[in-house]
Amino acid sequence: MASADQIKALLKSHLERDDERFFSVAMQVAAHEAKLGHGQLAVELRDMIDAAKARLVPGDSGKLVPLAKPRGELANLLSVTYPKNRLVDMVLDNKALAQLQQVIKEQRQFARIREHGLAPRRKLLLVGPPGTGKTMTASVLAGELGVPLFLVRLDSLITKFLGETAAKLRQVFDSITDMRGVYFFDEFDAIGSQRGLANDVGEIRRVLNSFLQMIEHDQSNSLIVAATNHPEILDYALFRRFDDVVEYKLPTSDQIAGLIHSRLGGFLPKRLAVKTVAARAHGLSYAEICRAVDGAIKEAIMHDQSSVKEAKLIHMLEERRLISEKLAENSKMTSSHGGSAKR
Repeated sequence: MASADQIKALLKSHLERDDERFFSVAMQVAAHEAKLGHGQLAVELRDMIDAAKARLVPGDSGKLVPLAKPRGELANLLSVTYPKNRLVDMVLDNKALAQLQQVIKEQRQFARIREHGLAPRRKLLLVGPPGTGKTMTASVLAGELGVPLFLVRLDSLITKFLGETAAKLRQVFDSITDMRGVYFFDEFDAIGSQRGLANDVGEIRRVLNSFLQMIEHDQSNSLIVAATNHPEILDYALFRRFDDVVEYKLPTSDQIAGLIHSRLGGFLPKRLAVKTVAARAHGLSYAEICRAVDGAIKEAIMHDQSSVKEAKLIHMLEERRLISEKLAENSKMTSSHGGSAKR
C-alpha cells in the first residue's frame, strides 16, 4: 500500500498539474507493490499509467521514471528494461508452456506459498538452439509479473584480473536481493562450463564456484534466469541449483504454419499454400522464420502491395536457411580449430 508521503506527493503533483512528478510517484507505488509480491496489482498500476501518458499531448510530460535503475558500477553490469511481452505472444510446445505457466502462477501467489514455509519456483535454466525463444521468455516473465528485466552484461562482468569477476558477481547478487526483477544471464555457458575442461582457466573456475555458492544461498524475491545453447558443457553441479530446466526446440510443421499465419497479419494473401511454405521453413528457428516473414512484408510495403507474394516469402525463407547453414559451418570450423589448438 502507498505510504502517507506517497499519497501526499500524488495529490500535490496532481493539484499542481505536474504530470512528470505524478507519474514518477505512481511508478514508485507500483514498484513497491511488485516488491511485496503483488505482481498483478503492479501490472494494473503500470498499465493505467501508460494509458494516461498515451492520452497526454506530446511535450506535456517528461520521460517516465523507471521502476529501478542500477547506479554506479552496477550500471555497467546490468541493463534494465520494462517489457510488456505476454506468454500468449510465444509459440511453445506443451511441456515448456506448462512449465512457464506454473512459474508465473507460483510467482503471483508467492506470498501465500511462503506463509507455509515453501518457496516458489524462481531459478530457471533455459536450454535449446539459438532463436527458439529463450531470450523472449525472460521478457515474458518480466512482463507477466510487472517487474523490471535486468540483463547481466557478461562482457563487463568477466575480466582477466584475479578475483575481480567474483567481486562483480557479488554486486549482481546483492542487486538481486535489493531490487526485485527478472535477472537474465544469457550465454550462461561462458561462466557455467564444466570444471576441468581442457580449455578451462583458473579464474573462470573460481567464478563458477562463486556462482554456485551465491545461487545456493540466494533467498531473494527475484527470478534468476540463465540461458544456454550448449547445455552439454555446463557443470553438472549447476543443474540441481535451478528449480526448473526448460527445454526449447525448433518449431514443428504445425507451429511453423501458425507462426507464419499470425506473423503476416494484415499482409496475409487470400491464397497462400501455408503447408508448402511451412515445409520450406523446416529446420529454421522461430527467430529466423520471423525475420523471413518480416522481410517479405517489407518488400510488399516498398512495392505498395497489400499482401506478400508467396514466391517472395519462400525466397526470404531460403535466404535465412543459407545464412543459418553458413553460420553453423563457421561455428564448426571455429570449434575444430580451437580443439586442435588445445590438443
